[in-house]
Amino acid sequence: MKINCQTKITGSLVVLVPYREIHVPKYHEWMSSEELQKLTASEPLTLEQEYEMQKTWAADEDSLINNQYFALSFAECTFIILDKAKYEETNNEVESMIGDTNIFMSDDTDATLAEIEIMIAETGYRKNGRGKESTLLMLKYEQLGVKKFQAKIGLDNIASIQMFQKLGFHEISRSEVFDEVTLAATSADDESFVRYMKDHVVQYNVSHH
Repeated sequence: MKINCQTKITGSLVVLVPYREIHVPKYHEWMSSEELQKLTASEPLTLEQEYEMQKTWAADEDSLINNQYFALSFAECTFIILDKAKYEETNNEVESMIGDTNIFMSDDTDATLAEIEIMIAETGYRKNGRGKESTLLMLKYEQLGVKKFQAKIGLDNIASIQMFQKLGFHEISRSEVFDEVTLAATSADDESFVRYMKDHVVQYNVSHH
């Protein structure tokens, strides 16, 4: 998505950078994992298809994906998550990659509603605050103008469900057919969500990348 193609967001533990061509091989390696495919409800792609996806995200005005592999109609904002300490030590984005996070607007009737996703692919970086901070930084990314957020999570992904609930999200629906739960929060009038954001976003800096 062009709106974030040159944006870097820095927190206390992580740095979010745009998804670029240099990140594709490692991302493809992650998504070859059956565990991650299940957790993210994703289908395996070839390396060529991953490169095509990355080009589409970077080039399109609103990341409208409509190519030979995909026919989707939503705007998506994607960041690669870097471990901040490792990135400051190595200055190497690929070596510092630990996951990715996305916000996409799938409802063309409501520009303030978006779905958020978070994936910490490197198992050694799970359950240590990096996934939570990455999510908070994306929720605070005001350039998108999003006020209402939803997260669709597999019913067996208990850790992710609990994390979003701690952030102030609450369950609005549950699907046994798709084996997932939908959680939601509103930045405008959800007191617990607003309070959590205020209390837990210690460092937040948006800069040119």
